[in-house]
Amino acid sequence: MGRPIAALTFTMFLGQGMVVLLAQSSPSVSLMSGRKKSGCIKVNHCKCILGDGSGLIDLEPLADAQGFLERSKHVPVEDTPQDTEVLLSFSPCLPFSQPVFTVTDCTDVAACLILRSRRHIDRYVNYGRHEGNKFHYNETTKTLSVFYSVSSYAEAQTVVHYSCSPNRSISYNLRLSHSEAPLQIWVESPCACPNACAVVDVGPGNIFLIILCLSITAYFILGSCALRPFRSSHGVQIAPEDSVWCMLCYKFTDQPRSKRKRHCSLREDTL
Repeated sequence: MGRPIAALTFTMFLGQGMVVLLAQSSPSVSLMSGRKKSGCIKVNHCKCILGDGSGLIDLEPLADAQGFLERSKHVPVEDTPQDTEVLLSFSPCLPFSQPVFTVTDCTDVAACLILRSRRHIDRYVNYGRHEGNKFHYNETTKTLSVFYSVSSYAEAQTVVHYSCSPNRSISYNLRLSHSEAPLQIWVESPCACPNACAVVDVGPGNIFLIILCLSITAYFILGSCALRPFRSSHGVQIAPEDSVWCMLCYKFTDQPRSKRKRHCSLREDTL
C-alpha cells in the first residue's frame, strides 16, 4: 500500500514542479515574443517589414527617376582643405558607378564621395555598398537607420536615418579628419512612413483590364459610326447596319485580291 501512495505523491510533486517551471518560463517567453515583434525585418536592400506586421517601409519612392537621392550634391565639411570641394552621390536602392564609363573606387556602390580640387582633379571614394546593409528601426522616433559598409567585414561607412515626417529635408554630418566616423545623413520625408508613397506595380491583371476596356470602347465607337438614320411614324430613329462587321471583314480580305488582280492585269498588258 505504501508504494502507490509514494508514486502518487511523486507525480503530484512532479506536476507542481512542471507548473512552477512553466510559470517561471512564461515571462521569458512573452519577452522573447515581444522582442521578435520589434524592429524592422529586412526584405531586401531597399525594403523592410515592421516586426508587428503593421506596415512596409520602401525606400524606392525617396529616389528620383534615375534612382538617386542625391547626385553630385555639395556637402559642407568643416575640416576640408580650402581648395577642395566635397560632393556626394547616394542611391538608396540602385547600385551606380561614377564616372559611368571609367573603373574607379565608386563602381556598383550605394554612396560615393567625390573630392574635387581647383585643378579639376577628382578623387572618387567608396562610402558603402548595398550588399550586406543592415536595418535598425526606432519605434519611439519612427526612424529607420540603414548602415552601408564598403565590405561585409568592415564597419559602416555611411549611416542614413530615414525619419517619418510630413516635412521634406536632407542634412549631413561628415568629418574627413576622423576616418572612423561614418557619414551621417538625415532624411525627413512622408515617404519614410510605413505603407506610404507605394510604387504602383502594373501587373498582368491590370494590363488585361485595360485592354478589355479599350476593346469595349472601340466596339461602341465603331458601332455608333455605323448607325443608319431612318424615318418612321414615331419620328427619326437610328438603327445599326446589319452587315457592318461583315463589311469590315470584307474590306480587309478584299485588299489582297484587288492587288492580285492589278498584278495580273499588268502582266497581261506587258505581254
